[in-house]
Amino acid sequence: MIKAFVVEQERLRQIDDFHQRPEEVVWLDLLSPTKDEEIAVENLLAVGVPTREEMEEIEISSRLYVEDGNYFMTATLPAHAEGDERVMAPVTFVLANNRLITIRYHEPRAFQTFPMRAEKVSTGCIDGETILVGLLEAVVDRLADIIEGAGRGIDEISVNIFQSREKHAASRDRDFKKMLQQIGRKEELTSNLRDSLASLQRLSGFLGHAASTDKSSKDVRARIKTLSRDVQSLADHLSFLQQKITFLLDATLGMISIEQAGIIKIFSVAAVVFLPPTLVASNYGMNFDVMPELHWLLGYPFAIGMMFLSGLVPYLYFKRRGWL
Repeated sequence: MIKAFVVEQERLRQIDDFHQRPEEVVWLDLLSPTKDEEIAVENLLAVGVPTREEMEEIEISSRLYVEDGNYFMTATLPAHAEGDERVMAPVTFVLANNRLITIRYHEPRAFQTFPMRAEKVSTGCIDGETILVGLLEAVVDRLADIIEGAGRGIDEISVNIFQSREKHAASRDRDFKKMLQQIGRKEELTSNLRDSLASLQRLSGFLGHAASTDKSSKDVRARIKTLSRDVQSLADHLSFLQQKITFLLDATLGMISIEQAGIIKIFSVAAVVFLPPTLVASNYGMNFDVMPELHWLLGYPFAIGMMFLSGLVPYLYFKRRGWL
């Protein structure tokens, strides 16, 4: 599918068929393009459209390059990132003859919100370069929202770890298992976001160099520099979140160890408490003919009392020492 946009009074407006007004088109957005659509765009702008396999290359030279005076830039962007499940895929931006071409195979939120906003209000979109900068700013804003949501989720996990209200061991075990799963999902999310920010850092640096080379307007260069600083600040905040995730993982594993140690302590204390009564019962269970208490009327209550007291004394001692 191809979405074509023209500029009218510094506002974007989508048109139905870019063949009708080819000279006025400033942005062509290719979403999962077919081979015929790629050929149509290549014939219109005389620019080779990268294939999906080329977009997925991880080498910087394959993601950021200049060809025949046209700038090709690829970044990894998230989509469907409201929860921990998201789609990470590359998006290619091509600046060719003051026009912007985007090639993508998924639906990042910025590609929906930015055209709607640029159609309603004037955002300074006059050519492909200004549209690209505005689109990248929307992408960074979206990443900031995702990182902020991830931070809130990490704070909730922290509260659940250190302020657990469960009293039953079985319930706590289930909670710890759930927490480990949540921590794992948050770690995967932040790792993917870090990869995305790293690709945007390289892209913004490359775009800034291109703007300086082509002597773009001062406003555009300033916006690109601000964009680069925003990406760096988000990367720093994401590093903090990753450190916090590592701390929460260690804390959760420590809590599990404490729970296991508590269970072992209970069994150890129980074994010590029941050891003296077992000794008394074993003594009176021996089959000797001559036992003073054997024919005594109070022999049985005496043995029961001895077993009770021998178990109660260690229990009270452990309780007083704070071991229970």
